[in-house]
Amino acid sequence: MKTKFIEIILFSLLLFNGLISCNSSTSEKIIKNLDIYLVIGQSNMAGRADIQQQDKDTLENVFLFRGDSIKTWEKAANPMNKYSTIRKDLKMQKLGPSYTFAREMAKISVNRIGLIVNAKGGSNIKEWKPGTRFYNEAVKRTKAAMKYGTLKGVIWHQGESNTSAVDAYRGQITELIKSLRADLGNSNLPFVAGQLSEDKPKRHEFNVMILQLPSMVSNAGVVTTEGTTTMKGTHFTSASQRLLGERYASEMKKLINK
Repeated sequence: MKTKFIEIILFSLLLFNGLISCNSSTSEKIIKNLDIYLVIGQSNMAGRADIQQQDKDTLENVFLFRGDSIKTWEKAANPMNKYSTIRKDLKMQKLGPSYTFAREMAKISVNRIGLIVNAKGGSNIKEWKPGTRFYNEAVKRTKAAMKYGTLKGVIWHQGESNTSAVDAYRGQITELIKSLRADLGNSNLPFVAGQLSEDKPKRHEFNVMILQLPSMVSNAGVVTTEGTTTMKGTHFTSASQRLLGERYASEMKKLINK
Protein backbone atom coordinates (compact mmCIF):
# COMPACT_ATOMS: atom_id res chain seq x y z
CA MET A 1 0.00 0.00 0.00
CA LYS A 2 2.82 2.34 0.93
CA THR A 3 4.61 1.62 -2.37
CA LYS A 4 1.41 2.29 -4.32
CA PHE A 5 0.95 5.62 -2.53
CA ILE A 6 4.52 6.68 -3.38
CA GLU A 7 3.96 5.76 -7.05
CA ILE A 8 0.82 7.92 -7.16
CA ILE A 9 2.70 10.88 -5.63
CA LEU A 10 5.57 10.53 -8.11
CA PHE A 11 3.17 10.29 -11.05
CA SER A 12 1.33 13.41 -9.87
CA LEU A 13 4.58 15.35 -9.59
CA LEU A 14 5.66 14.32 -13.08
CA LEU A 15 2.28 15.31 -14.50
CA PHE A 16 2.40 18.69 -12.72
CA ASN A 17 5.92 19.41 -14.01
CA GLY A 18 4.79 18.48 -17.50
CA LEU A 19 1.93 20.94 -17.34
CA ILE A 20 4.28 23.69 -16.16
CA SER A 21 6.68 22.97 -19.03
CA CYS A 22 3.83 22.97 -21.51
CA ASN A 23 2.47 26.29 -20.24
CA SER A 24 5.95 27.81 -20.26
CA SER A 25 6.51 26.66 -23.84
CA THR A 26 3.14 28.02 -24.92
CA SER A 27 3.89 31.35 -23.23
CA GLU A 28 7.19 31.65 -25.07
CA LYS A 29 5.41 31.12 -28.40
CA ILE A 30 2.81 33.77 -27.61
CA ILE A 31 5.37 36.50 -27.04
CA LYS A 32 7.41 36.02 -30.21
CA ASN A 33 7.52 38.72 -32.91
CA LEU A 34 6.86 41.63 -30.57
CA ASP A 35 7.17 45.28 -31.58
CA ILE A 36 9.52 46.42 -28.81
CA TYR A 37 10.00 49.89 -27.31
CA LEU A 38 12.59 51.08 -24.82
CA VAL A 39 11.26 53.52 -22.19
CA ILE A 40 13.88 55.51 -20.24
CA GLY A 41 14.37 58.78 -18.38
CA GLN A 42 13.76 60.16 -14.90
CA SER A 43 10.82 60.47 -12.49
CA ASN A 44 8.09 61.56 -14.89
CA MET A 45 8.91 58.61 -17.13
CA ALA A 46 9.08 56.26 -14.15
CA GLY A 47 5.69 57.67 -13.10
CA ARG A 48 4.74 59.60 -10.00
CA ALA A 49 1.05 60.25 -10.74
CA ASP A 50 -1.72 58.37 -8.96
CA ILE A 51 -2.83 55.12 -10.57
CA GLN A 52 -6.57 55.75 -10.79
CA GLN A 53 -9.34 53.24 -11.45
CA GLN A 54 -9.17 53.66 -15.22
CA ASP A 55 -5.43 52.88 -15.12
CA LYS A 56 -5.73 49.58 -13.30
CA ASP A 57 -6.61 47.30 -16.20
CA THR A 58 -4.15 44.99 -17.94
CA LEU A 59 -3.31 46.33 -21.38
CA GLU A 60 -4.49 44.18 -24.26
CA ASN A 61 -1.73 42.82 -26.52
CA VAL A 62 0.99 44.58 -24.49
CA PHE A 63 3.72 42.76 -22.58
CA LEU A 64 6.09 44.16 -19.98
CA PHE A 65 9.68 42.91 -19.91
CA ARG A 66 10.70 41.37 -16.61
CA GLY A 67 13.81 39.58 -17.77
CA ASP A 68 14.35 37.89 -14.43
CA SER A 69 14.72 34.29 -13.30
CA ILE A 70 10.97 34.01 -12.68
CA LYS A 71 9.57 35.13 -16.00
CA THR A 72 10.71 36.93 -19.14
CA TRP A 73 7.50 38.81 -19.97
CA GLU A 74 4.14 39.41 -18.36
CA LYS A 75 0.95 41.16 -19.42
CA ALA A 76 1.49 44.87 -18.93
CA ALA A 77 -0.15 46.61 -15.99
CA ASN A 78 0.75 49.58 -13.79
CA PRO A 79 3.14 50.51 -12.37
CA MET A 80 5.06 50.05 -15.61
CA ASN A 81 8.46 50.88 -14.07
CA LYS A 82 8.25 48.14 -11.44
CA TYR A 83 10.89 45.93 -13.11
CA SER A 84 13.40 48.70 -13.77
CA THR A 85 16.81 47.53 -12.60
CA ILE A 86 17.76 51.06 -11.55
CA ARG A 87 14.50 52.38 -10.05
CA LYS A 88 13.90 53.88 -6.64
CA ASP A 89 11.63 52.18 -4.08
CA LEU A 90 8.73 50.24 -5.60
CA LYS A 91 6.10 52.28 -3.75
CA MET A 92 7.30 55.38 -5.65
CA GLN A 93 6.55 53.84 -9.05
CA LYS A 94 3.14 55.01 -10.25
CA LEU A 95 1.52 56.21 -13.48
CA GLY A 96 3.80 57.40 -16.28
CA PRO A 97 3.28 58.03 -20.01
CA SER A 98 4.29 54.52 -21.11
CA TYR A 99 0.85 53.17 -20.16
CA THR A 100 -1.19 55.11 -22.73
CA PHE A 101 1.75 55.10 -25.15
CA ALA A 102 1.67 51.31 -25.30
CA ARG A 103 -2.13 51.23 -25.43
CA GLU A 104 -2.16 53.53 -28.47
CA MET A 105 0.71 51.74 -30.24
CA ALA A 106 -1.10 48.42 -29.79
CA LYS A 107 -4.08 49.81 -31.70
CA ILE A 108 -2.09 50.29 -34.90
CA SER A 109 0.43 47.45 -34.62
CA VAL A 110 0.04 44.14 -36.43
CA ASN A 111 2.20 42.53 -33.74
CA ARG A 112 1.89 42.61 -29.97
CA ILE A 113 3.79 45.32 -28.11
CA GLY A 114 6.73 44.70 -25.77
CA LEU A 115 7.93 47.39 -23.35
CA ILE A 116 11.28 47.62 -21.59
CA VAL A 117 10.70 50.30 -18.94
CA ASN A 118 13.95 51.20 -17.18
CA ALA A 119 13.65 54.72 -15.79
CA LYS A 120 15.20 56.27 -12.67
CA GLY A 121 13.77 59.25 -10.79
CA GLY A 122 16.07 62.21 -10.22
CA SER A 123 18.68 61.10 -12.74
CA ASN A 124 20.94 63.57 -14.53
CA ILE A 125 21.69 63.00 -18.21
CA LYS A 126 25.34 62.46 -17.20
CA GLU A 127 24.17 59.27 -15.51
CA TRP A 128 22.88 58.07 -18.91
CA LYS A 129 26.17 58.73 -20.69
CA PRO A 130 27.36 55.70 -22.74
CA GLY A 131 29.32 53.37 -20.48
CA THR A 132 27.50 54.32 -17.28
CA ARG A 133 25.41 51.90 -15.26
CA PHE A 134 22.07 53.38 -16.33
CA TYR A 135 23.03 53.27 -20.00
CA ASN A 136 24.50 49.78 -19.80
CA GLU A 137 21.41 48.41 -18.04
CA ALA A 138 19.14 49.86 -20.72
CA VAL A 139 21.22 48.33 -23.52
CA LYS A 140 21.64 44.98 -21.79
CA ARG A 141 17.93 44.58 -21.08
CA THR A 142 16.97 45.73 -24.56
CA LYS A 143 19.26 43.21 -26.21
CA ALA A 144 17.76 40.46 -24.06
CA ALA A 145 14.24 41.56 -25.02
CA MET A 146 15.11 41.70 -28.73
CA LYS A 147 15.29 37.90 -28.78
CA TYR A 148 11.49 38.09 -28.80
CA GLY A 149 10.91 40.67 -31.50
CA THR A 150 12.10 43.86 -33.20
CA LEU A 151 13.13 47.07 -31.48
CA LYS A 152 10.94 49.78 -33.01
CA GLY A 153 11.85 52.89 -31.02
CA VAL A 154 12.84 54.69 -27.83
CA ILE A 155 10.85 57.18 -25.74
CA TRP A 156 12.72 59.46 -23.35
CA HIS A 157 11.60 61.96 -20.71
CA GLN A 158 14.41 63.60 -18.78
CA GLY A 159 15.79 67.07 -18.20
CA GLU A 160 14.53 68.38 -14.86
CA SER A 161 18.05 67.84 -13.50
CA ASN A 162 19.69 69.71 -16.37
CA THR A 163 17.79 72.99 -16.77
CA SER A 164 20.87 75.00 -15.74
CA ALA A 165 23.08 73.43 -18.42
CA VAL A 166 20.99 73.54 -21.59
CA ASP A 167 23.90 74.16 -23.98
CA ALA A 168 25.71 71.05 -22.74
CA TYR A 169 22.50 69.03 -22.97
CA ARG A 170 22.40 69.42 -26.75
CA GLY A 171 25.60 67.46 -27.15
CA GLN A 172 24.70 64.97 -24.43
CA ILE A 173 21.31 64.02 -25.88
CA THR A 174 22.83 63.73 -29.36
CA GLU A 175 25.57 61.45 -28.03
CA LEU A 176 23.01 59.31 -26.19
CA ILE A 177 20.87 58.79 -29.29
CA LYS A 178 23.80 57.96 -31.55
CA SER A 179 25.26 55.53 -29.02
CA LEU A 180 21.94 53.74 -28.48
CA ARG A 181 21.52 53.35 -32.22
CA ALA A 182 25.02 51.97 -32.62
CA ASP A 183 24.80 49.57 -29.67
CA LEU A 184 21.32 48.35 -30.56
CA GLY A 185 22.08 47.87 -34.25
CA ASN A 186 19.79 50.41 -35.90
CA SER A 187 21.31 53.63 -37.23
CA ASN A 188 17.86 55.12 -37.82
CA LEU A 189 16.10 53.98 -34.64
CA PRO A 190 13.17 56.33 -33.89
CA PHE A 191 13.71 58.43 -30.76
CA VAL A 192 11.06 60.61 -29.13
CA ALA A 193 11.86 63.03 -26.29
CA GLY A 194 9.48 65.07 -24.15
CA GLN A 195 9.41 68.67 -22.97
CA LEU A 196 9.33 69.52 -19.28
CA SER A 197 6.28 71.02 -17.58
CA GLU A 198 5.76 74.70 -18.32
CA ASP A 199 4.97 75.85 -14.80
CA LYS A 200 8.48 77.00 -13.85
CA PRO A 201 10.24 79.75 -15.87
CA LYS A 202 13.65 78.07 -15.50
CA ARG A 203 12.42 75.26 -17.79
CA HIS A 204 11.55 77.54 -20.69
CA GLU A 205 15.03 77.54 -22.23
CA PHE A 206 15.18 73.73 -22.03
CA ASN A 207 11.77 73.37 -23.68
CA VAL A 208 12.77 75.66 -26.54
CA MET A 209 16.03 73.75 -26.98
CA ILE A 210 14.46 70.28 -27.06
CA LEU A 211 12.15 71.35 -29.89
CA GLN A 212 15.29 71.58 -32.02
CA LEU A 213 16.06 67.88 -31.56
CA PRO A 214 14.68 66.80 -34.98
CA SER A 215 17.08 69.23 -36.64
CA MET A 216 20.01 67.93 -34.58
CA VAL A 217 19.41 64.20 -35.07
CA SER A 218 17.66 62.32 -37.85
CA ASN A 219 14.42 60.42 -37.18
CA ALA A 220 13.77 62.11 -33.84
CA GLY A 221 10.56 63.62 -32.49
CA VAL A 222 9.47 65.81 -29.58
CA VAL A 223 6.39 65.68 -27.37
CA THR A 224 5.16 69.08 -26.17
CA THR A 225 3.60 69.72 -22.77
CA GLU A 226 1.06 72.47 -23.40
CA GLY A 227 -2.22 71.77 -21.67
CA THR A 228 -0.63 69.66 -18.93
CA THR A 229 -0.65 70.23 -15.18
CA THR A 230 1.63 69.09 -12.38
CA MET A 231 1.60 68.23 -8.71
CA LYS A 232 3.81 70.64 -6.75
CA GLY A 233 5.38 71.98 -9.92
CA THR A 234 7.33 68.90 -11.02
CA HIS A 235 5.40 65.68 -11.48
CA PHE A 236 2.61 65.46 -14.04
CA THR A 237 -0.89 64.64 -12.88
CA SER A 238 -2.59 61.40 -13.92
CA ALA A 239 -4.61 63.12 -16.67
CA SER A 240 -1.47 64.80 -18.00
CA GLN A 241 0.48 61.53 -18.02
CA ARG A 242 -2.27 59.90 -20.09
CA LEU A 243 -2.16 62.83 -22.51
CA LEU A 244 1.63 62.71 -22.79
CA GLY A 245 1.55 58.98 -23.47
CA GLU A 246 -0.86 59.57 -26.34
CA ARG A 247 1.42 62.28 -27.70
CA TYR A 248 4.43 59.98 -27.48
CA ALA A 249 2.50 57.41 -29.51
CA SER A 250 1.48 60.01 -32.09
CA GLU A 251 5.09 61.12 -32.59
CA MET A 252 6.35 57.55 -32.71
CA LYS A 253 3.79 56.65 -35.38
CA LYS A 254 4.99 59.56 -37.54
CA LEU A 255 8.62 58.40 -37.32
CA ILE A 256 7.77 54.76 -38.01
CA ASN A 257 5.58 55.68 -40.98
CA LYS A 258 8.48 57.56 -42.58
